[in-house]
Amino acid sequence: MRVWLIRHGESESNAGLPTNGPGASPLTRLGRHQAERVAASFQESPELIVSSSFVRARETAAPTRERFPEVPYEEWPVQEFTYLGNLHGPATTGEQRRPFAEAYWRRADPGYINGGDGESFHDLVTRARSCLTRLADRPEQGLIAVFTHGIFMRAVLWSLFTGIVTPDTAAMRAFRTFTATCVVPNGAIVELRRGGPESLQAVAGATAHLPAPLTSSPSPTP
Repeated sequence: MRVWLIRHGESESNAGLPTNGPGASPLTRLGRHQAERVAASFQESPELIVSSSFVRARETAAPTRERFPEVPYEEWPVQEFTYLGNLHGPATTGEQRRPFAEAYWRRADPGYINGGDGESFHDLVTRARSCLTRLADRPEQGLIAVFTHGIFMRAVLWSLFTGIVTPDTAAMRAFRTFTATCVVPNGAIVELRRGGPESLQAVAGATAHLPAPLTSSPSPTP
């Protein structure tokens, strides 16, 4: 079993436009083009298509669902980290929210919730771990496509790499450093496969652009 974690295409929020809450931002024209390119990159039919409930993830998944209409579709709690809560108010831009975001990360309190529909950093890590467990327990032997979000993808990878389940202040700060050094562009695909101590392991680099593998590989050279 393989898993593709796919970041949504460019959203209006990514483009600096005002949005009406964390889940409402639709794709831009570029984002829709990126979604079509993602759909075209599949060299085999997935066995399951998953999306978060956020508009930009569902719109990114739409071309893939259209290409493979027979594949089951489910929505899972793989939405973006909504740590600003009420501060992620209507008709605000990312630039307007930036001071509040920087203050949140400086606070480095894993249990803190800003209010409203926000969540704590501990909640984010719990969701990431739950996603990994759910994927590892799936019966599919082929490809699962998960349309999700940038910070959530990095939380999955970070938790997979570190094994951290209950983060403290130091871990939260380490994650912030990780997000600054692990870039996940719009439309990016990160692959997970069965194996390793955590039941799933990350593949270091995408290979979707390469031809199908040969039946046998030459012996490696030094």
